[in-house]
Amino acid sequence: MKRSTLSIVCSTALLAAFAAPAAAKPDNAAQDNDTADASAQAVKANPFTATEVARFNEPWAMTFLPNGRLLVTEKRGVLKVLTIGGTAQTITGVPAVAYGGQGGFGDVVLHPQYATNGLVYISYAEKGSTSGTAGATVARAKLTLTSSGGSLSNLQVLWRQPKVSGSNHYGHRIAFGPDRKLWITSSERQKFDPAQDLNSPLGKVIRLNDDGTVPTDNPFYSRGGVAATVWSYGHRNLLGIAFDAQSKLWIHEMGPKGGDELNLIERGSNYGWPLVSQGDHYDGTPIPRHSTRPDLNAPEAWWTPVIAPAGFVIYSGTRFPAWNGSGLIGGLASQALVRVRFNGNTAAEAERYPMGKRIREVEQGPNGDVWLLEDGANARLLRLTPI
Repeated sequence: MKRSTLSIVCSTALLAAFAAPAAAKPDNAAQDNDTADASAQAVKANPFTATEVARFNEPWAMTFLPNGRLLVTEKRGVLKVLTIGGTAQTITGVPAVAYGGQGGFGDVVLHPQYATNGLVYISYAEKGSTSGTAGATVARAKLTLTSSGGSLSNLQVLWRQPKVSGSNHYGHRIAFGPDRKLWITSSERQKFDPAQDLNSPLGKVIRLNDDGTVPTDNPFYSRGGVAATVWSYGHRNLLGIAFDAQSKLWIHEMGPKGGDELNLIERGSNYGWPLVSQGDHYDGTPIPRHSTRPDLNAPEAWWTPVIAPAGFVIYSGTRFPAWNGSGLIGGLASQALVRVRFNGNTAAEAERYPMGKRIREVEQGPNGDVWLLEDGANARLLRLTPI
């Protein structure tokens, strides 16, 4: 268990937040806290030029292919491949998605051996058999590219959330770790208590083998069932996942009214939701702070006012030398690119670059440029190059 002392993101705006909190809203608000007001911690002149490359309709995630082309997901259930020349073409064979609220087509990543097996992994919200229910799903498929786009085939579902009511807090970010295991963020679907229940996959970080089977070295493997798949628990709405150069796993998650978090993920650890938080419920009801429960894992950094984090990469390129080893987080409410500096097992915001639009996704390009996807309809794909 790491120490419970918080690495707090302090600012004048932070102090003002306690005097004048953001307006309350219902806990089932469609976009969670990602439409709340946010103030910059340290706004500096952007050290890059942002160039528009293409536009997409409600994009959610992207990943680069070995040949330099780019896969982009759109929430309504469309997968596109962007050619090197900048033309977006459609990939067929995408499963039906439950679109609405925060639901729809989610993440896309490549198998570590994609160059030889052609496998891609996707996440999406899937409708339940009962009206109004849905759950996150992770599947893999064979990607075949053609001159006009491509197709997915042999789709195999590897993991599912239970189908519950509502259309928010799916999470379903996915990543392959240095251990070549499949890591999945499973948010708590605004159901609160299941985040503390090891027999529920909600509010958890899930770890699987690449074929969906369960690794025997997972912390709760001996319990069997859902618990065997769990790596950590007590999470809220996890929308960014990245491994650093030392193979440490970092995940950010949206808080309620205040208290967005960046967490260093430790094996078998409990991160406290909904028992503790650095924010409060939207109706103003207070939540005990992490300091009241030193037995629960506290965040390395937190934000009030919120930044509404979305997308996350730990930069390892040479195009922006000052950013090497830094975390780059897209800000929805903050409409910014937020840079986080790591120091061993601690973290703090270093800089914030205003983008003027909600940023949904961040990715590092093959040559070290940084790529951003704006949020919403007619959203721009931006390539950041150093000035």
